[in-house]
Order: sequence, then C-alpha cells, then structure tokens
Amino acid sequence: MERLPKVELHLHLDCSLSFSAVSRLDPSITREQYDREFIAPPRCTSLADFLTRAPRGFQLMQDEESLRLVVEDLFEQLARDSVVYAEIRFAPLLHTARGMRSEAVVAAVDRATETCIRSTGIEARVILCTLRHFSTAQGLETARLVESFQGSHVAALDLAGDEKGFAIEAHAPAFRHAIEHGLHRTAHAGEARGAESVWETLRAFQPSRIGHGVRTMEDPRLLDHLRAQRIHLEICPSSNVQTCAVASYGAHPVDFLYRSGVPLGINTDARTITNVSLSQEYARLRDYFGWRNREFLSCNLEALRAAFVDDTVKRKLAKELEGAYCKMEN
Repeated sequence: MERLPKVELHLHLDCSLSFSAVSRLDPSITREQYDREFIAPPRCTSLADFLTRAPRGFQLMQDEESLRLVVEDLFEQLARDSVVYAEIRFAPLLHTARGMRSEAVVAAVDRATETCIRSTGIEARVILCTLRHFSTAQGLETARLVESFQGSHVAALDLAGDEKGFAIEAHAPAFRHAIEHGLHRTAHAGEARGAESVWETLRAFQPSRIGHGVRTMEDPRLLDHLRAQRIHLEICPSSNVQTCAVASYGAHPVDFLYRSGVPLGINTDARTITNVSLSQEYARLRDYFGWRNREFLSCNLEALRAAFVDDTVKRKLAKELEGAYCKMEN
C-alpha cells in the first residue's frame, strides 16, 4: 500500500503531528504522554470527545518556527505514504495566542508549504478553516484571509468543528463572502448529524465538496443530488468509526457510496488523533471490502477532479496516477 501514489484532500495540519515533531517542540512530552493526550482511543464517545485532543497540537504551533516544523513533519509523513497531492487545512485564528497576527500565521504556513513542495516534489494546497464555535466576525476574518491570499497556495474556505453542538448560521456571512468573491468552498457535514446537515450545508454554503458526509446514505434523494451535481465526499473511514459516525469499519458505507456512483476520495482526517496513515487506510479498505487498484485509482482520480488546483496540475498528476497503477499488480 505504501508504494501506491495517493491524493489526500481532507487532512488537518494541527491534528497530524508525529511524536518526533512534538518532542522537538516540547522535549518534556514523553511518548507515554503523547499516546495518552494526542491520540484518541479507537472509539470515542462522540465527535466532541474526539475534538478534545485537537488543542494539544495547536497549542504547540504558536510561532513561525513551530508552524514551519509541523508543515515539514507532515510532508515527511506524506512522502512515506507516497502522497502526490495533498490539501492541508487548519484554522489560522487558533495560532494567534502568543501574539501572531492571523495574516502572519497564514503567510508562515504558505511559505513552509512552498519550500516543502520544492524539496519533496509533492504538490499541495492549503485550506483555511473557520470553526463551528467561532463568531460571525471570526468566520468573516477567515474568509477574507482566503481572499487576500489568492495567488498563493491558499486555495479554499472550510467549516470544521463540533457539528452537533453549533449551528451553521453564524458562518453564513463568511461563505456568502466566499461565494461573492469566487472562492473555493468545502465544509464538514453529515458526520455528527444526519443527512439534513448535508442538505442545509449545501443550500447555505454551495460547496463543491463535503467533508465526511458519511451519513448521506440516510437519504436516497441526497445521494441522487450528490451524483447529479458531482458533489465530492471527503471520506475518512477510520475517523468516522472513532467519532461514532458509523458503528464499525465493516459497517462503513464507503463501499456502498462508491458502488452507488457518489464521487468520493479516501483520507485520514487527523493522522495523530486517529493514529492512521493513508496506506493503513487503504489496507483496511482492501481487507474489509476487497478493494484493489481499480477502486483506489478511481477514488484518487475523483479526488483529483475535485481538488482546488488548476487543470494543468490535475492533468499532470492524473497521468502519473494512471501510469503508476497500471504498472502495479493488485
């Protein structure tokens, strides 16, 4: 699985710190502490419980040097996973606790991403998240950051966080701003809540992608809509089991959604909190659902089609993916 080239669109920077990175940022943190505080149990009580581990990451990422180190660490993980294209998301407003301005935070991540693209050959873009518990003003600030960084590696706006605990209304102005300025949009939905959460997100935010969306299968009309409009689902199977969005890996609807023709790709979500690599995720799909190169290539090409990157890059990477999968045995 490690040698298969991969595309990953749903990947949280602040939830994907290796122990090596954490120990460099804070040498006092032991491996035991890391395993206990940064990694969630295989089965949390809810998405909100899962998210209680997130602050351990972003609390260590409060200056330019720490942001650079974490981006470099993530690219090392991507290289081991044979990822050829990644979209890395984070909430810049979470990284201002020690006085950095949000613009400086985004600029630091953008610079580090550019450096890593050149040094590794892995193409990547950055998605800026507003969070469910943020205010309308914070959401608008995040949307305006996406706008002001057009032309950089910053590519889109996202809404993440506690889906069940906070409504989307506070973020309607941010996404309205994004729509008016032609900014790419994705949003988490259909994870902690059902298909109605996806419907309201599609109507209010008009995204081309949905983060997770695993509970879309609860509504056949929604499945028809996703197929007809080619709305891409950023599926994260192990994370969905961990947050109780699904009962077990074997009960995950990913295979059903794929066979139903819903556009989707496979992602890790939070490599640290879930303690998973994309190669491990592929191996689980092989073991549980019998997926082979045909399914993996199809999902990677769908993810590339939905990626927030220009067509020149898409065509180049599509050829690379098709060539590599054709050469590899199942």
